[in-house]
Amino acid sequence: MRFIDLRSDTITKPGQGMLEAMMNAEVGDDVYKEDPSINALEAKLTTLFGKDEALFFPTGSMANQAAIKLHTKAAEQLICDKWAHVYNYEGGGVSFNSGVSCKLIDGNRGMITAAQVEEHINPPDFYHSPLTTLVCLENTTNKGGGACYDIEEIKKIKQVCTTHGLGLHLDGARLFNALVAKGENPKVYGELFDTISICLSKGLGTPMGSVLVGNKSIMKNALRVRKVLGGGMRQVGFMGAAGLYALENNIERLAEDNKRAAEIAETLKTLTYVEKVEPVETNIVIFSLKNEENETKFLKLLQAKNCKISQLGKQTLRIVTHLDYTEEMHQEFLQILKSIQL
Repeated sequence: MRFIDLRSDTITKPGQGMLEAMMNAEVGDDVYKEDPSINALEAKLTTLFGKDEALFFPTGSMANQAAIKLHTKAAEQLICDKWAHVYNYEGGGVSFNSGVSCKLIDGNRGMITAAQVEEHINPPDFYHSPLTTLVCLENTTNKGGGACYDIEEIKKIKQVCTTHGLGLHLDGARLFNALVAKGENPKVYGELFDTISICLSKGLGTPMGSVLVGNKSIMKNALRVRKVLGGGMRQVGFMGAAGLYALENNIERLAEDNKRAAEIAETLKTLTYVEKVEPVETNIVIFSLKNEENETKFLKLLQAKNCKISQLGKQTLRIVTHLDYTEEMHQEFLQILKSIQL
């Protein structure tokens, strides 16, 4: 029985081409930095983003946490949006791993402005408050429904960071969705951010892995921090080969995911029991129903049709399109949505 699983883009499985690349991978011991496939993946991403160095991590959360550790010292503070993944979905790692607090900004769909960053920097000579040392952005925003930053606003934020001597990190879990949607060059992001975490297991469809890219001055202790966090792996080149395959074959097709998400959003807007559909720019659709009773019925009816989506609470639901969601599934899912009456 076929399921249409739209809970997340993390549920994908390697296709035949990726599996062949994995099985044919040349591997070594990555703790010794002797895995050829991982070294090739890291080199490719440093070139793509125009950065000095890159390091493979098992998860995006670990890559983000390592970046925060590299940028900060205990008792300091970072600035991020109130919906930021580094604050909401990384298990309190900011405080546990780095002893750092978060200054939360009430942004728009997970995005903050340069003016807000400037306003929330603690005076460096006021020793009663934590010293602000880092700004963390997220593109696309997860809880913000796949929203994309305006690159001009990022440039303004970078200027604020430069003026005040702050680091700038990007949680780029779905950065390639944004790059495809906006038609932007990854090297522009490499110029603006000190560090960027790039997830390979979401839109790009690999089984696991993220890569942290950054300037040499920041990355010099990255290998040590990864070791401390327990992220050193041995013959992980099988995942490196999957990442290389994804970078070569799965970027341009992200436009399909973005397009299908937009079409789902337009269909949802026609349903009388849907209260609101958030703007859709990439592959995430967030929408709310008019009451809790509708939510229960809606999810049961979807389940009866072998469809899965995510619950976010307060009658709010999420749909994420991905590599394994085919055009045939898409047309079927649109018809299922149109057929549901509450």
